[in-house]
Amino acid sequence: MIKLLLLTLLLLIPLFANKVVYTKYTEVPQRVVKGEIFNITLKTLSTVQNIDGVNYNFKNYQGLKILNHIPQREYRGKYIFDKFFFLTTRNSAKLPDINASVESYMESDTEYEASFVAGEKLNVITLNPKKNFSNIIADSFELVEYKTTAFDNKHNIVVLVATATNSDIKSMKFKGVFKQGIESSTSSYKESRITYFVVIDKRKENFSFSYFNLKRNRFTLINIPIIVDDDSVVAQSDLKPKNQSHDRIKSIIALFIAFIAIVVIFMRKKYIYLIFVIFPIAYVISIYAASKEICIKEGSDIHLLPVDNGTIFETTTSEYHLTQEGSVENFIKVKLHNNKIGWVKNEDSCSI
Repeated sequence: MIKLLLLTLLLLIPLFANKVVYTKYTEVPQRVVKGEIFNITLKTLSTVQNIDGVNYNFKNYQGLKILNHIPQREYRGKYIFDKFFFLTTRNSAKLPDINASVESYMESDTEYEASFVAGEKLNVITLNPKKNFSNIIADSFELVEYKTTAFDNKHNIVVLVATATNSDIKSMKFKGVFKQGIESSTSSYKESRITYFVVIDKRKENFSFSYFNLKRNRFTLINIPIIVDDDSVVAQSDLKPKNQSHDRIKSIIALFIAFIAIVVIFMRKKYIYLIFVIFPIAYVISIYAASKEICIKEGSDIHLLPVDNGTIFETTTSEYHLTQEGSVENFIKVKLHNNKIGWVKNEDSCSI
């Protein structure tokens, strides 16, 4: 008898619960591409006036990554429109089943029934790209700037800065390159920016890759001509090293002027004018005395680029004496014993 009474109470509890929130999916895409960022909107109506908020419990979703658990909310009259962003991660995907519930800021013992929305399966398109695909799927993708410099005897390094809209820009990856990586990135659901490097074969005259343009529904080719810049390695103007090749030209001109002056002075036997030869010679000495060699402390990190928290490709195991190739505000450009080019922080240098 007691068991029957308890069972009856359990069956009657839902009847005393009030359903005050009604939610449904709206603006669901008809198809998505694997790797695409897309959004869905939930349209919610609450019959309770004094609500503190609407809570959503997502479950049973497949092939998706939720990018924002706090929705972008918009009020339109008595309706609440909540936008959520997802990343498609698999060849098949299903939207989450959702329980929507409300919280009231008025103290009450009333229990409100949650609204249940079943998630539907999505039509997922899987791309079949060529080998030059960058793994970028976006509404738009644009190169801001790029630079190429020598990495070692067999490779060049290309550094590019790019922006994209509606893209998982951190997924950028290339095939057939010697090294690659992200130096910095900022991303959001709509706008993102990345600084990326690739180390490629020195014999390549172009670095080409494609991305999938969601707006045009096709692959778009990006081409970077390989023009090696000995004076700069990075794609930000404020990181441009001092131009030491110009110093070399200036020193040659100064020595040539000194040589001509000495010849003329000896031909005319005006030896007193030899004092003027001191100036161009002193200038040349000052250029080459400006520490062509630099001492690097043991345990110092050698960076691929002069960027804080950038890629480190070597750490000194002892005190190094390296050739200085240039400098920027906080970094010194050095040539390693294997002829690779790297950057060390100013604080890691020591007196010779």
